[in-house]
Amino acid sequence: MTMDFEEIVPVQAAAPRAVERTETPTGEIVLKVDDLTVRFPSDEGPVNAVQNLSYEARLGRTLAIVGESGSGKSVSSMTVLGLHNPERTFISGSVMLDGEEIVGASEATLRKVRSAKVAMVFQDPQSSLHPFYKVGGQIAEAYLAHHRVSKAVARKRAVEMLDLVGIPNPDRRAKQYPHEFSGGMRQRAMIALGLVNDPMLLIADEPTTALDVTVQAQILDLIGDLQKEFGSAVILITHDLAVVAEVSDDILVMYAGRAVERGLTRDVLARPNHPYTWGLLQSLPSASEDADSLKAIRGAPPSLVHLPPGCSFHPRCDFQDLVGDACLSQLPELRSVAPGRLIRCHLATPDETLNPEAALIDHQEISS
Repeated sequence: MTMDFEEIVPVQAAAPRAVERTETPTGEIVLKVDDLTVRFPSDEGPVNAVQNLSYEARLGRTLAIVGESGSGKSVSSMTVLGLHNPERTFISGSVMLDGEEIVGASEATLRKVRSAKVAMVFQDPQSSLHPFYKVGGQIAEAYLAHHRVSKAVARKRAVEMLDLVGIPNPDRRAKQYPHEFSGGMRQRAMIALGLVNDPMLLIADEPTTALDVTVQAQILDLIGDLQKEFGSAVILITHDLAVVAEVSDDILVMYAGRAVERGLTRDVLARPNHPYTWGLLQSLPSASEDADSLKAIRGAPPSLVHLPPGCSFHPRCDFQDLVGDACLSQLPELRSVAPGRLIRCHLATPDETLNPEAALIDHQEISS
């Protein structure tokens, strides 16, 4: 039963100190996903939600996972928390969180991991917070699940966390129900709930989608500030490349359940090496160009039940004619095109093909 906050004594809230992790310094891998495949049954056949996905998340860094709806972003992250029904889901591969295997782990193990080592901020805080229990009580309950402390200590911790995420009058707000919070405040409360146990990894799934632009910026700034405070790794799931450019260090682009490009955010957004990434960037508005210059990716993502042969992106690709039949018949391997840069594409010279002006400048600099 979630505790009540009626008897809470107002406290002078103070930001909790992050737990020191001398064994895991900033930059060390806290999450390693290796060859992850996730399938669901359906009336039409197996849904290939995620296929052969590999990536890493490091302490002190933000990894953005980008792609259209249905690309496998959220499904892969829910696997990290062990939220899929094992009786209705086929999962293979490995998900190592702080050296502990998540795939195939018992429910008891997963309960210990959730919130303590990994937490998730969902897209809709209204449905994530229980409407019948007070916000402070829900945060305190999450703290009690992993700490042997009194209810009074847990209540104080909840108020401290609400203060830390910028909610005014946190002692009073802790006694209120989710419907008494605005959308932005509910999202802040969800972040407080996620960070109450100082997890190594915070997964934020479209955390700003339902918020206005001003509040979006505040929430993103808050996540960045708290990452510095706690030293955690952050995975940001989004379709908004403007957000990605602003807050992430690394980027993973997904299409039809597979990774199609990985690398440093600044490198990938400056010079995309996969036609899908290039297409996403072409569709972004620019202050220096008019709306008529925008170029949407033609067609629609494929069915995850009936994926096309060869490269899944080839029916929508503007560069398929440069390669020929290989795109239609052979699935490209994820290959390295530069240090720390991976793509899944048959193009022989992807950088020069997709970024001809930048490549020309590079050649001129080398020749001079």
